[in-house]
Amino acid sequence: MGRMIRAYKFLMRPTVGQAAALGEMLRDHCSLYNGALQERRDAYRHTSRTSVKYGHQSAQLKEIRAFDPDRQGRWSFSSQQATLRRLDKAFAAFFRRVKAGEKPGYPRFRGVNWFDTVDFPRNGDGCRWDSTPHDPVTRVRLQGVGHVKVNQHRPVVGKVKTVSVKREGRRWYVILTAEQTEPEPLPATGSVVGIDMGIVNFLATSNGEFVPSPRHGRKAAAKLEAAQRALARFPRVRRDKRTKNHQCAVQRVADLHRKVRRQRLDHAHKTALDLVREHDFIAHEDLKIRNMVKAPAPKPDPEQPGSFLPNGAAAKAGLNHSISDAGWGVFLTILHAKAESAGREVIAVDPRNTSRTCPACGHVAAENRPTQEKFHCVSCGHSTHADTVGAVNVLRAGLVRRDANPA
Repeated sequence: MGRMIRAYKFLMRPTVGQAAALGEMLRDHCSLYNGALQERRDAYRHTSRTSVKYGHQSAQLKEIRAFDPDRQGRWSFSSQQATLRRLDKAFAAFFRRVKAGEKPGYPRFRGVNWFDTVDFPRNGDGCRWDSTPHDPVTRVRLQGVGHVKVNQHRPVVGKVKTVSVKREGRRWYVILTAEQTEPEPLPATGSVVGIDMGIVNFLATSNGEFVPSPRHGRKAAAKLEAAQRALARFPRVRRDKRTKNHQCAVQRVADLHRKVRRQRLDHAHKTALDLVREHDFIAHEDLKIRNMVKAPAPKPDPEQPGSFLPNGAAAKAGLNHSISDAGWGVFLTILHAKAESAGREVIAVDPRNTSRTCPACGHVAAENRPTQEKFHCVSCGHSTHADTVGAVNVLRAGLVRRDANPA
């Protein structure tokens, strides 16, 4: 039986004093991150372009903690090392993008609002997950903070390996990773299915079933627009200079965004779970979502220099918003994870011409799809829903790929 790592996320219930200490912990780790970044920048600019590595900066931690015991010295040594590793990974990704010819994206300094996570690489080193069957209240002990109550809504299976603390708005969460044995695969159903992702319907299956799009973002658009209008009435000031009403307006916008994000995540989990339970094999389109939501390129007017022709940017912006609201990327990530745990097989196929190919005769033509929903083959007259046709063709392509790669 193999081993696997599973993550758990629980809401923390800190006291007022503990919440203040958690905020100070994030602030001091952010300061450490920015200081290490500044040292790397200075070394690159002023000392013959030599770079500072993680090992050098980690060796300085002992001196930093002794020099500033009230701020840096009160926190876990291993969590500070994890913060330095995070910066080292950012630089490694930067150099990888440079070599690949991509947009470099040099690591940036983090403001206190953009540094929201502290990692503890090992349970028991600066932190301890304390969950005993005899104690009705679960707590996590954090160095410099104390024993913080946790709303543990489900049991943690396996041995806890790492602990992370994350701030989301005014809420605090603890994220655990636990090593556990792989679960037993679900019993075989003998069913295979192809799915076609869409806007009106979140997905259509090759069996003719449809999952309507929940459109959580669009449903919350009116409330979010009103909240953003209320926030726009306040002048742009530093965070510590905001009034109480300003802070409430900021929190209102954040709460609405959080609710939409959690609704989208919940819908993705439930939809993926239904597919994994009912089917042994699932084929889906290999969607390049980042390319799909790109803005159209401007079209210069050759007759009038400095002017541009209409390029459909307004209509494309609406489509991009609908694609983002659907949350295809989140759903596909969850689908693959659940399928792996359940012993199911998921294959991504090329989406080109899947909605233009007749499943009856194989004729490919753009005219086969006269409208967004209708499919009518101009060769054999086969007619059905266009999304169902796409799902059927996706399934067939997926089965071909599976048979070509039996491993």
